[in-house]
Amino acid sequence: MSDYVKMFTVEKYAEVCFYIEDEKILIIGEKMNDIEEMAYMNGYNWEAFFNCYLKKNAPELLEGMQTDPEAGMYVAYYDISEENKVKAERFAKIIVSLVENEEELYDFLRENTGEIEWD
Repeated sequence: MSDYVKMFTVEKYAEVCFYIEDEKILIIGEKMNDIEEMAYMNGYNWEAFFNCYLKKNAPELLEGMQTDPEAGMYVAYYDISEENKVKAERFAKIIVSLVENEEELYDFLRENTGEIEWD
């Protein structure tokens, strides 16, 4: 997938792991914090950002999603099924797309910061 997003099937879950301490992600997080001071991009604020983004752009991916945000990582996971593996893969691709097209990420942040439930 990428250095900063990996997919795993672990026991009974399809997981998407977003490594937010990756250098590229740290730089993006700093730029996000420059745009919005509440956007200190730890795992909890990435969760808040993705929740808002998915609610507006792919709400079906939130169905059945569980998360485990940490200081250095954000993990989203679904109970294992073929449908949920597809959801996990779609979400991983959305993360990569936002990171690789970071202006889209910043534009979304500017337009929706008031709706994001920051940590």
